[in-house]
Amino acid sequence: MKTLASILVHLDSSSHAAKRMQVARQLADAFDAETTVQYAVVSALQQYAASLRGGGQAVPIMEELDRARRAKAHRIFEAHAAGAPRLSWGEQLPSAPDGFMQRAFYADLLVLGQRDPDDTQGEDVPTDFVPDVMAATGKPTLLVPHAGPATEVGGTVLIAWKENREAARAVSAALPWLMRAKRVHALAYGDDAEFALVRLAGYLKHHGIDPVLHADRDTGDVGERLLSRAADLNGQLLVMGCYHHSRLRELLLGGSTRTLLERMTLPVLMAH
Repeated sequence: MKTLASILVHLDSSSHAAKRMQVARQLADAFDAETTVQYAVVSALQQYAASLRGGGQAVPIMEELDRARRAKAHRIFEAHAAGAPRLSWGEQLPSAPDGFMQRAFYADLLVLGQRDPDDTQGEDVPTDFVPDVMAATGKPTLLVPHAGPATEVGGTVLIAWKENREAARAVSAALPWLMRAKRVHALAYGDDAEFALVRLAGYLKHHGIDPVLHADRDTGDVGERLLSRAADLNGQLLVMGCYHHSRLRELLLGGSTRTLLERMTLPVLMAH
């Protein structure tokens, strides 16, 4: 079975960029996948456009800041790619980060970083970059947490199961990890949780996967409880759908998704 053939990794010059590169190297090696590392940020000229009105003296300073940021990101890439044949540096985008979304259509998997509100070096990435990319592209996305070291992705995998399109797409996207995992745990919440998990287990067994099932009728604070269970089970990857409440506003994310995006402590594979 062919697994992942093409991976697109987002990179900036933030303090957490190196961790994303470590994960990218791990994925490229594990799946023998062509992995493109794409630098994509809002330029300083765009960020500070309002302050530049009426005078161009600041323009060269902003251009130099952009060059310095890109050079720093490239040094991070070179340090962690270390000549790996499957890792390549993406050509400069004419329009970033919108250009990143266009490139994302041609990848099997996206690797993005969780936003760290305390990292001022990451301010050149839009606040809603992650949900924007997921909503606009529909591509499976591996979100790397900013906290903690870059550990193995996928030794113990948790599935947050719900019988809907988003969760089903996430599980399908996770099959390359699920088939390699040492342990797979499937969790579901609500009155039909037990029956839904039994049906999921039947599907996974067709792929040689035998999950441990965890059913819970309580549906309160699902995001927090998922993170707590992931810690208890020493989870190394959480698989879940990316949900929203409003069809009119794709970026109005559901409560559990928002909790995971803000407080995740392990890599999360999401599908929208």
